[in-house]
Amino acid sequence: MEKIGLFIRLTRPLFIIGVVILYALGVGIAHYLGISINWVVYVFGQLWVILLQLSTQYLNEYFNATADSENQNRTPITGGSGALGTEKLPRRTALMAAYTCLAFLASLTVVMISRVTLTPTALLIMGFALLGSLTYSTPPLKLEGSGYGELMVSIIVAFTLPAYAFILQTGELHRLVAMSAFPLTVMHLAMLLAFELPDYANDIKFRKRTIMVRIGWRNGMILHNILILSAYLLLGLAAINGMPRFVWLPVLLTLPLGLFQIWQMRHIADGAKPNWKALTVVSMSLFGAMTYLMTFAYWIN
Repeated sequence: MEKIGLFIRLTRPLFIIGVVILYALGVGIAHYLGISINWVVYVFGQLWVILLQLSTQYLNEYFNATADSENQNRTPITGGSGALGTEKLPRRTALMAAYTCLAFLASLTVVMISRVTLTPTALLIMGFALLGSLTYSTPPLKLEGSGYGELMVSIIVAFTLPAYAFILQTGELHRLVAMSAFPLTVMHLAMLLAFELPDYANDIKFRKRTIMVRIGWRNGMILHNILILSAYLLLGLAAINGMPRFVWLPVLLTLPLGLFQIWQMRHIADGAKPNWKALTVVSMSLFGAMTYLMTFAYWIN
């Protein structure tokens, strides 16, 4: 039972919930626009996304095992799962799990090509997501340490994923997808910056040049705050340009949580003792709440 528990930790179920909701967002927009949902396509697309997420997660755990084992500021969300190491799961477990998921992903891709009408745009998105995910933590590119990996991940997760779900149902894009995804993409990038702050010293030690390391912790904190405010600005622009009121108004209710996150970051910048768990949990909660409220609004209208 202990090994099973460790493997569940390695899998990081919370991240899987995130991609499920983001995928549902894209389909929810199609539902709101009156498109009849093809549930077989929905399931195929959702499984494809989950397998890709799992593959990326396992590879990230495998290639960052050494650095993560020395992280003194691990939180339930950042610093690796902590499931690999002495008297825990062997590092090779993560690699075998990644290979297994990739094998299932390849098989599912073949099935989708034969049974689902995949437009060139859908295939392009699938290729971009696969390439970006596999090169994020895998040598030789290892984009997570390049300073550009965070932007790529935010685009893949918060924009490409709902766009992919929508295209599978409709065969084309719609401006509501962009209106909904742009604020989430910016907020996701802010979340990643918050995640990198507890790992800052460890990333410097292992020469992992994240955005936070490249621009410095103080500039990174300022950028984090600007991104949160920019997400709400983009939401306001979307409201002006036709996003339904029943979508943007509930999402706007998360603004106090966003301001609280900015306060936390400024408090740390001013020299207060950081509460890394609170910082990372609030950051994920902020992004999660925005995504859930937006998705729920589209599905019930």
